[in-house]
Amino acid sequence: MYQGYWELREKPFRKTPDPRYLFLNETYEEALERLLFAVEEMELALLTGEVGSGKTLLTRTLVDRVGERYEAGMILNPRLPPRQFLHTAAVELGVAEPRFHSNELLDQIHERLLALHEQGRAAFLIGDEAHLIPGKPTFEEIRLLTNFQLDDVNLIAVLLVGLPELRGRLRHRAYRALTQRFGVSFELVPLSVEDTRAYLAHRLTVAGAERLLFTEEAIARLHAAAAGVPRLLNHLATQSLIEGMARGVEEVDAAAVAAVLEDDFATAGTTPRKEGALLGARKK
Repeated sequence: MYQGYWELREKPFRKTPDPRYLFLNETYEEALERLLFAVEEMELALLTGEVGSGKTLLTRTLVDRVGERYEAGMILNPRLPPRQFLHTAAVELGVAEPRFHSNELLDQIHERLLALHEQGRAAFLIGDEAHLIPGKPTFEEIRLLTNFQLDDVNLIAVLLVGLPELRGRLRHRAYRALTQRFGVSFELVPLSVEDTRAYLAHRLTVAGAERLLFTEEAIARLHAAAAGVPRLLNHLATQSLIEGMARGVEEVDAAAVAAVLEDDFATAGTTPRKEGALLGARKK
């Protein structure tokens, strides 16, 4: 398709969470380092960010980085009542025949974690889309998982990943027993204009490009339209490459981006943020 026209080996702005494409600016590099610390220290951790901010890509990269020494479990749909949540966690952590009752499931998970420890391995569990967890009882089961420890070491790290509203929810007094256990907390923020340029360049380079392919004016328009959100940037950059090919240009210019934006629904309701709101990371 357009890869041949732009002399690319592959599509640079795919929606799949390929760790090769993780853009490590200051914010994302710190986020990854904090998550690695949480796994190594067997901590309870919280990662939040807006829709499309790159949370899933960060967690996939985390799994790749920690290697075979860790048993990694991932719950992609946490909209589960407590027992089903524990059942899913047990399966993800390698429990062969999960039982029915919650107490039995907790015992099985504990036994599995002890077995991993004896093998010189550890475990961590990622709860993606954690803002969808239905109620306090499921959060309570998560808290109970963090009780699994020996005298000198925790047996499991738990990472909760979700939208920013998860933070507001967890600030409620009812969750204080859980929130007091967080050892790592990080919130992603949108890319700045400078980061957007570097982000596009990074992904194009990984895909085989030897030049940027976008003019500075085009980059500025893409940034404003996407409000610094990586997922929206990916979508609009792809459409702009296709539009540029259709126009027969050597670089995607502002006119090509404007044509994409005229009828693209992906940015509906997106309000470009002021420059000051795009800088730095909010660390909790």
